Amino acid sequence: MFFIIGVVVVFGSVIGGYMGAGGHLDVLWQPFEGVIIFGAGIGAYIISNPKTVLGGTAKVIGPLMRGSKYSKNNFLELLGVLYALFKLAKTKGDLALEVHVEKPEESPIFQQFPTFVKDHHAVEFLCDYLRLLTLGTSNSHELEAVMDEELEIHHSEQHAISGALQTLADSFPALGIVAAVLGVIHTMGSITEPPEVLGHLIGGALVGTFLGILISYGLAAPIAKSVEQTFDAESRYLQCAKLGIIAHMQGYAPQVSVEFARKALNSSVRPTFTEVEEMIQSQGEGVA
Repeated sequence: MFFIIGVVVVFGSVIGGYMGAGGHLDVLWQPFEGVIIFGAGIGAYIISNPKTVLGGTAKVIGPLMRGSKYSKNNFLELLGVLYALFKLAKTKGDLALEVHVEKPEESPIFQQFPTFVKDHHAVEFLCDYLRLLTLGTSNSHELEAVMDEELEIHHSEQHAISGALQTLADSFPALGIVAAVLGVIHTMGSITEPPEVLGHLIGGALVGTFLGILISYGLAAPIAKSVEQTFDAESRYLQCAKLGIIAHMQGYAPQVSVEFARKALNSSVRPTFTEVEEMIQSQGEGVA
């Protein structure tokens, strides 16, 4: 929703301001300038990026339109499932987690938190490291190093996508100049035409520069930034789970481990201590 509103505001302001100043809209209609700029940009994007980045780019369209899926409720459910699992491990031992982490889709604990269960990457991340606890892993520092390495790899893979989009955005002004130069070349071939014809051709050529800059700073660069922020929210989500697990391994009570995880969240999505307590009482206390 906000993405669409932003696009409307950008193009509405530019086109509206141009027409308000007496500009003629038909002069801006230069479809072949757009073909040159967008075609060359997409081609360069394909050349410069591996298949994984190209596939990942296609997958960010949905989150781009919807915005980040990680709201306060998502983090509240994450803290709730962490508490329920840590409480079980404290009362019955880490081995009691085995049945839940091996088949999370059948776990009564996980099923209490439907929003969390839908995030397959987060479920896999949490279950993989809790499974290591059931296998006897006890050194929190070693496990933290492994978790940091995985999170760094995940961050690098995501940054490759947002970085590629930013590079594409940076290329559009130059590609706009290419389109403008080609327009000037075409104009020079019509140098014997009357001034009104030459003026129209020159104006059309300059549209390439205008379009390249507008697409770069008004659309492509904001898209790259939005994708980066979406990835950062996911990284923060996994970081929250990581801190909870490490605190649990260091022997803290479930409430304290969850509080460690809660404090790692941004203030805009961080549940209050009271909200977490209410979550624990309503959904966590009955889990066995």
